[in-house]
Amino acid sequence: MELGSFSVSLTVEDLEASRAFYAKLGFVEVHGEESQGWLILRNDQCTIGLFQGMFDKNILTFNPGWNQEGETLGEFADIRELQKHLKAEGLTLIKEPDESGSGPDSLTLVDPDDNPILIDQHV
Repeated sequence: MELGSFSVSLTVEDLEASRAFYAKLGFVEVHGEESQGWLILRNDQCTIGLFQGMFDKNILTFNPGWNQEGETLGEFADIRELQKHLKAEGLTLIKEPDESGSGPDSLTLVDPDDNPILIDQHV
């Protein structure tokens, strides 16, 4: 099962301080809206999102339909297909997309250690 591009979404207290810290590690801003409290940073194939005031915990994030550079793939498993597969595997979803819908949507589940996993389809 292909989940798409991977990133870690970090909950931060000070967006600018976090951006400056990760810049020293070689991360550069590739997307985001600082005035809205979020930035996406990349260092080679590593992507992190910095989110101030949006989430309670750090989140493992997958984006079906995107490669690691955020470019749209020609073919990919739709979020609703992934939802059916995960449910067939016996996993509990805490947020589900509308099965009758199409296009962008997301689902959320948690691992056995209560780490949130977001599968967020933007295309």
